[in-house]
Amino acid sequence: MTKLLTESTSELIDVTFEAAVSELETIVSQMESKQLPLQDTLAAFKRGTALLQHCQKTLAEVEQQVRILSDDGKTQALQTYQDHD
Repeated sequence: MTKLLTESTSELIDVTFEAAVSELETIVSQMESKQLPLQDTLAAFKRGTALLQHCQKTLAEVEQQVRILSDDGKTQALQTYQDHD
């Protein structure tokens, strides 16, 4: 079982990038439906913020690894990934 948030903090633990993105999509969908009570909306917003920060950190780490592995660490512009649905 993947733990997404600890009880006492908004720190993410043992969550994959893909799981975080999936949960973010769910949160956005719930919030857009405008069916959540105010307190649940606030909790969803806090969780979504933590997930977003986790995703941004993960992407930055991966980008750094790609730069190190590409051309012996020379900085190169990374092409934008385009999802072909």
